[in-house]
Amino acid sequence: MASDIFLSIVIPSYNESQNIARGVLDRTIEYLAKQDFSWELILSDDGSTDGTSEHLDMFAKKNRNISVIHNTHRGKGPTVFAGMQIAKGKLRLFSDFDQATPIEELEKLLPFFHRGYDVVIGSREVQGAKREREPIHRHIMGRVFNVAVKTVAIKGIQDTQCGFKMFTAEAVKTLFPLLYIYKPGAARSDSYTGAFDVELLYIAEKLKMKIAEVPVYWSYMESIRVDPIKDSTRMFIDLLRIRLADFQGAYDR
Repeated sequence: MASDIFLSIVIPSYNESQNIARGVLDRTIEYLAKQDFSWELILSDDGSTDGTSEHLDMFAKKNRNISVIHNTHRGKGPTVFAGMQIAKGKLRLFSDFDQATPIEELEKLLPFFHRGYDVVIGSREVQGAKREREPIHRHIMGRVFNVAVKTVAIKGIQDTQCGFKMFTAEAVKTLFPLLYIYKPGAARSDSYTGAFDVELLYIAEKLKMKIAEVPVYWSYMESIRVDPIKDSTRMFIDLLRIRLADFQGAYDR
C-alpha cells in the first residue's frame, strides 16, 4: 500500500542542547504545521550524551507526526541512514539540526521534483545563494575542499557539503544501501561527520540520477565539534577511499 505522506524530514542530532535551547525545533514544527501537505518529522539521535535524547522524546509528544530514533554513536551518515530507513514520504529531506539552512528553504527545492529530478540539493555556491556570518578561515576551508572534491570525486556539483538535501523515495531506496565508506558500522567516540554527502552524491552521479543544485540561504553556526586541520585531512583521505571503493566495485548494483 502506497504511503500517503508527502514529505519526510530527517534531522540528525548529536549533543544539540544549545541548539534546542535556541528553539530550532519549535520553529521547524511551527512551519510544518502550516503546510497543506502531509509530513512526518524524524529526529534521529546519534547517541548524544548531553540530554539531547531526552529533550527529543519530550518534544515528540507535541505532535503525532514526530518520531525519535535512538542510535548508537556512529556519525552523521549512519544516523541519517537510520532515519531514511523508516521514512515513508514520497519525498525525503535531511537537514542539519542547527538549521543553518532554515526549513522554509525546502520551498525552493520542491519544484524540481515536478521536472523529474531524483535528487535536489541546497547549495551555497551557485548563483543566487546567500551565505552569512561565515568566518574567513571556514570559507577558505570550504573552497579548498570543494576543489578537492571536484578533482578527486565529483566534477559537476559546486557544493556537496550543504546539509540540506532532498530525494525521491525511489532514490533513497537505491542510494543509501550502496553507501560503503559511511554505511552503518562500529560505534565511534569522536564527532567527525566526514564526507558522507560526497559519497551519496558520488553514487547518485555514477548511477546517472538527475541531480539539481539549488541556491539557498545559509547562515554560519559556530560548532566546537569541528577540528579544522584534523577533519580536513580525514575528509580528503575519505575522498580517496570513495574512489578506491568505486574501483573495487563497491557501488555496482
